[in-house]
Amino acid sequence: MSKSASATASPPARGKPRQSSWTQDPQGVRRNILDAARREFVENGLSGARVDEIAARTATSKRMIYYYFGDKEGLYRAVLEEMYERIRELERSLDLASLPPVEAIRLLAGFTFDYHAQNADFVRLVMVENIHHARHLASSDRIATLNLSAIDMIREAYGRGVAMGLFRPGIEAIDIHLTMSALAFYNVSNRASIRQVFGHDMGAPDTIARRRAMAIEAVLGMLRPGH
Repeated sequence: MSKSASATASPPARGKPRQSSWTQDPQGVRRNILDAARREFVENGLSGARVDEIAARTATSKRMIYYYFGDKEGLYRAVLEEMYERIRELERSLDLASLPPVEAIRLLAGFTFDYHAQNADFVRLVMVENIHHARHLASSDRIATLNLSAIDMIREAYGRGVAMGLFRPGIEAIDIHLTMSALAFYNVSNRASIRQVFGHDMGAPDTIARRRAMAIEAVLGMLRPGH
């Protein structure tokens, strides 16, 4: 055996165990855990999810999941926080303040519809959290802070529209946000029941395009003067 081959085959020196991957890339391990946990919570909900199953989906161990997140509920809360952080970050990247008011609202309504249509996991986990009466959202200061930006952006664009006579006054920013979200959310959350009851596929590309246009028009319609 050559010297180089012998060195390659030799076990680590006693007292110097091979460094674990989590010490080399802790953020990568955390990302891996969150991705696996999201899939488990989407498939089985919080109550049905098992940390053993999450660990089996990852490149780490159950012990490391507890090290990072404390317990199953802590992991679930972290998944929720990441989901809300992603949608709010993408909303902020739209830079609505640089657009005319009508275009700003049109863009945000379209984005909201698209995001929900393309991220069914987000919809399902929000549904799971509502089953638990939003107690994990209530315990997260991070989520409360993140979601303020959604209302602030709408308030700014709507306020400019009112000042320019483009929007009627007296509408709360939260009501605009809820209308956008409801139109987008229902199109994903109720796909299975609508298909079963009416034989109508809300996930078909042409249906999504038609519903998207209608959702944008509904939001703008509620804001126009004279309505």
